[in-house]
Amino acid sequence: MQEMEIVLNVNGKNYQLKIPPWRTLVEVLRENLGLMGTKKSCNEGECGACTVHMDGKPVASCMVLAVDAHGKQIVTIEGIAGEEKLHPIQESFLKHGAIQCGFCTPGMVMSAKALLDENPSPTLPEARRAISGNLCRCTGYQHIINSILAVPKEQAKG
Repeated sequence: MQEMEIVLNVNGKNYQLKIPPWRTLVEVLRENLGLMGTKKSCNEGECGACTVHMDGKPVASCMVLAVDAHGKQIVTIEGIAGEEKLHPIQESFLKHGAIQCGFCTPGMVMSAKALLDENPSPTLPEARRAISGNLCRCTGYQHIINSILAVPKEQAKG
């Protein structure tokens, strides 16, 4: 089958690409754009390791064909930090020991960021629900939840 021409806006930058129509977004992000923070794991939308934001909503990028992301705004883990400083959720993950092996971390962070973007002061059930599509093999869930719930408090401190 013939390659298709698409334009992806990833982390605020436009990329014009020619790709086969069956390539997934995670494959294009990693293999074409070199953005290795988005992890490819189950390739079935079950683990959350490949979570990115597409038009402001978290999606499993292994389940999105890259051609379906044409013209959409994509944000990966590489796109959430400032030039000099990590995003508050990244800081909180570090501070509260939410990073163990680190494989699930980008997807967890992106899911947590989506929650905090929508609700800056989530409850415990809301935080649990937000990461319910993300698996952590190290079972660091409590530290991850603590990190999410700590962000509003830490931002209030200044």
